[in-house]
Amino acid sequence: MSTAPRPIQPGDHVFLVDGSSFVFRAYFQSINQDRKYNFRSDRLPTGAVRLFCTKLFQFIREGAMGIRPTHLAIIFDKSENSFRKELYPAYKANRSDPPEELIPQFPLMREAVKAFGLIPVEMARYEADDLIATYAKQAAEAGADVLVVSADKDLMQIIGERVSMYDPASGEAGGRGARPERRIGVPEVIDYFGVPPEQVTDVQALAGDSTDNVPGVPGIGIKTAATLIQDFGDLETLLARAGEIKQPKRRESLQANAEAARISKQLVTLVTDVAVEVPLESLVLEEPDGRRLIAFLKAMEFTTITRRAAEAFGVEAGEIEPDPALAPGAPVGYTPPLAEPLEADAPAPRPGAAVPRRPDMAEPSDLASARAQEARSTKVDRTLYRTILDLSELQGWCDRAMEQGFVAFDTETTGIDPQQADLVGVSLALAPNVACYIPLAHVGAGDGLFSEGLLHGQIPMKEALAVLRPMLEDRGTLKVGHNVKYDASILALYDINVGPFDCTMCMSYALDAGRGNHGMDDLSVRHLGHQPISFAEVAGKGKGQVTFDKVALEPATAYAAEDADVTLRLWRVLKPRLPAEGMATVYETLERPLIPVLSRMEARGVAIDRAMLSRLSSEFAQGAARIEDEIAELAGERLNVGSPKQMGDILFGRMGLPGGTKTATGAWSTKANVLEELAEAGHKLPQKILEWRQLAKLRSTYTDALPSYVNPRTGRVHTGYALAATTTGRLSS
Repeated sequence: MSTAPRPIQPGDHVFLVDGSSFVFRAYFQSINQDRKYNFRSDRLPTGAVRLFCTKLFQFIREGAMGIRPTHLAIIFDKSENSFRKELYPAYKANRSDPPEELIPQFPLMREAVKAFGLIPVEMARYEADDLIATYAKQAAEAGADVLVVSADKDLMQIIGERVSMYDPASGEAGGRGARPERRIGVPEVIDYFGVPPEQVTDVQALAGDSTDNVPGVPGIGIKTAATLIQDFGDLETLLARAGEIKQPKRRESLQANAEAARISKQLVTLVTDVAVEVPLESLVLEEPDGRRLIAFLKAMEFTTITRRAAEAFGVEAGEIEPDPALAPGAPVGYTPPLAEPLEADAPAPRPGAAVPRRPDMAEPSDLASARAQEARSTKVDRTLYRTILDLSELQGWCDRAMEQGFVAFDTETTGIDPQQADLVGVSLALAPNVACYIPLAHVGAGDGLFSEGLLHGQIPMKEALAVLRPMLEDRGTLKVGHNVKYDASILALYDINVGPFDCTMCMSYALDAGRGNHGMDDLSVRHLGHQPISFAEVAGKGKGQVTFDKVALEPATAYAAEDADVTLRLWRVLKPRLPAEGMATVYETLERPLIPVLSRMEARGVAIDRAMLSRLSSEFAQGAARIEDEIAELAGERLNVGSPKQMGDILFGRMGLPGGTKTATGAWSTKANVLEELAEAGHKLPQKILEWRQLAKLRSTYTDALPSYVNPRTGRVHTGYALAATTTGRLSS
């Protein structure tokens, strides 16, 4: 940093980096990389600092978007207790604590900024965004060009002729979720908010912000807010003339939440006149002290960037010692977890000291990498699978499972509903290619009176389950399954309480949510390079498909034993990835404990009152018939209300109502949002169509449909909760 500040002048390029945002961005990028790069030798987390330093080095040496800065500021939030908390105590109250491994890296980020010869800028009571807005205004007024390095939409309000934003590239180029770098100017702000920068805070005040817990006005999103501000000019004019809004719900919401909107605008409006403690003139960028920078980087054990920095700044890295205040062994406010149990007579390590660790001790990431290679190199050999028809042989498999402490298992049934399916067989796997199938209820050809009955030679189900039960319930034997909830629910019907267990489907979901399907076949192809036998290959397709109990034993064994074998292989691949990628806590405290809870909920089911549903269905039918008559009167003819085409032709063809759009097939769109807009504008026919659709939906989805879902055995309705179906983390059923 320059020791001789100079005034900002035209032609200068001021880079204002949202350091707080960058810290989190660096952390979440780091946890998607090899875990061995995210810790120092004493187990101090440093992955986010490493990427943060890499980006700082780039800004100093290369700039961004072909522009090199003359001034560079790295700006942080000093704390969460800004003046906005005084205005609205619930502001940002919904935010969770930072990840545990990121917390000790916060002070190191500031040390990194100093090592690069920069000043970490922060102030009490103000957020980083306020300081950025203040510096941007000062620089622009002095004739300089400003580049705000951030992806935070809240900063879009300060964009102007001399101020733009830069959102760096995210992810690996060409990879899933990767995004190229982009520059954000006035046109991009209008694309996002629907208004220019000077009106952004009015739109935000109406729409609110769930991330920061800004209330806004209920029922109004960014698109509607932009339309309102375009129509009325600004927030205060809109609130003063709210009574002119035609849509009743929108009008009432604005009138009832006017004060919330005003508070929201105060919360989202950035302060542009902060009395900053570090003058803008002091942010002149100069080449850092190479020796000081190398000392910091070596203390962090960043080998690659140390070499690059030494070359760039002309210093000999080998001659420079790590900064003793930050090197391993120095107290840094973080006590790493023990890598291994200490000997009983070993002295306790001092706080912050490196933890004793065997030189040959592998990292979780090393094990994960080795397992991934092993999984692809060990081919599946179905000829090695066993069909178990002897009780003593089954006992031997169970004994071996309990002896080694883990076993993969799977159930085969007559259907996908665990509350109504019957158990057909169980498969086990003890190691790759060491798998078996225990058929329990396979039947011969024919149906009903013409069925040949149970195939000869199978172990009687009661006897087989009596041998399997101790192993499946043994607390010292881990049971590994794929979609364990289903298998556990099936076995619960036979009074077997499976546990403890691991679920490879939930592991995959915790590790790779949003990156693909979590079905066993898909995971097998992805991680093992193996395509398992499909159900259709053994049971047929379409009308010719049979239930699994009618599949012959030889193909049934190949299919079922392979399921257990593949599940075990997937477990060996996915299990070490959990600690390696920092997802063990998510899986072990959230995903896995939820399995038995949901299983019990599914088994419990919901009771319904059939008589009440029948009465409601009749009332809905009568109401729908009455509305059909009203629609016929409004339309001038009798028509099929359930036909979108007829409705579209009447509304937009004959009546010429506004807002009509056509679908890809050329028909008029009569989606709910289209009809709701027309209804809110005062048109009667769309309102009646919506009322009719509501009654029709209630009948088809609930009053008429629910009785058909009643389980004949329990007399209740049972649903199934999908643990790994959505990318948002919520359940679906």
